[in-house]
Amino acid sequence: MARQTGRRRFLELSGTVLGGIAVGTTVTAAERTDRFIVETKGGRTPEDVEVVHEMSGVGFVVVEGSESELKRSKAVKGYAPDIEIQLDEPEVNDDAPAAEESSPEDEPLYPLQWDKQSQNIPEAHDVTQGEGTRVAIIDSGVFADHPDLDVNRDLSRNFTDDNEGAGVPAGDDHGTHVAGIAGALDNGRGVVGTAPETDLVDCRVFSYGPGASFADILAAIVYSANIEADAANLSLGAYPISRKGNGQFYGKVLNSTMTYANREGTLLTIAAGNDSADLQHDKNLISLPNEGAQACSVAATGPIGFQWNDEAFGDIDEPPESPAFYTNYGTNAVTVAAPGGDAYLPAIGVNENDDGEDDYNWFYDLVLNTTADVNFETEDIDDDDDKEPIDYLGAEPTYGWKAGTSMAAPQVAGAAALVKSENPEYNANQIESVLKRTAEVPEDYDKAYYGAGVIDPAEAVRD
Repeated sequence: MARQTGRRRFLELSGTVLGGIAVGTTVTAAERTDRFIVETKGGRTPEDVEVVHEMSGVGFVVVEGSESELKRSKAVKGYAPDIEIQLDEPEVNDDAPAAEESSPEDEPLYPLQWDKQSQNIPEAHDVTQGEGTRVAIIDSGVFADHPDLDVNRDLSRNFTDDNEGAGVPAGDDHGTHVAGIAGALDNGRGVVGTAPETDLVDCRVFSYGPGASFADILAAIVYSANIEADAANLSLGAYPISRKGNGQFYGKVLNSTMTYANREGTLLTIAAGNDSADLQHDKNLISLPNEGAQACSVAATGPIGFQWNDEAFGDIDEPPESPAFYTNYGTNAVTVAAPGGDAYLPAIGVNENDDGEDDYNWFYDLVLNTTADVNFETEDIDDDDDKEPIDYLGAEPTYGWKAGTSMAAPQVAGAAALVKSENPEYNANQIESVLKRTAEVPEDYDKAYYGAGVIDPAEAVRD
């Protein structure tokens, strides 16, 4: 019988060194009143507004100024307010366990990387480690000082309006984890990525506030294509967005931007989302950007009981290729699936010891990779002692577990780099075709969760 996963409340749990889970976030789209995405006529630029991002290759610009100026301008074909994507973290974050720190020099962490083991990454590395390729990470910032990451600082860019620069996790450590999954170094310490020899580029679109500008994301996609990135990973998104009203314009500009990137040779690997949503049958709703043109939309898989299954929960083992409980799905909405991590919810927070520690290492089912202990200056935002970050103060390198389609997408970005390394003449469509052709839908599971199937990098590099 094919396994079915209904709509269930997903969660995000975050943790400290070697602990925690991040299984995605609920997102809402808030419109800005002073910033607009503008479709121009004949490449002309509107007057009396400030151009924030020039995207001449796709016929759009991002401006700040008065809407009345845009209405009067003869250079404007169409426009819509920029969207700020908000991240809403559930209270279950408080249940995340912490684990003792482990020195990566003394104890390499590969034995806990079920995601790389299930993909036979060492076998793929016998062929290539991604030499001669480039992967852009469009995210919350990549910690360039992490000893397990080699980030191209010269090409890295900050697309936000803060002054923190690039190569820093000023949004949080999400981007650092994503970057490690795609390309953590094979240096005998800590963890390893799928393509450790790829050239990682940090394209930061999140600042220390809760949201990311849709326009900044579009600009980062264009930039990734212009620097000849072979893959650009977007572990972010907004759902649900109406296909009507401004949604039509957002879809148009997104499709133009993504088509441009594809034409320039950049494969866009994008998280399918963590809403347990059937994207195939959601009528007039759209998930952005993973349902845009040329998107390689990635669903998540993960094990249950990896190195921790206990008799107290009975026979709960699930293989690494089983669908994660939170992943979005849909026959034509998912391109491929990849390891993103899963979680057996009844085990979270269960303990029988007086020390207050969890008895069950349920977080082993998540994806382990590079993280950062980020320090923010904060301020109070309400009477419940809630705080929000207002300034980035620095970070220290760590390792930790997270889960989500955010973790699945960079598995594919790394695999794309491996394929490109072996086939430098391939364009983005050819790389994606190899990944799909060598993927496999596991027996007795619903194809809607997999698209072409779970990727097999070791097979892909030999295709």
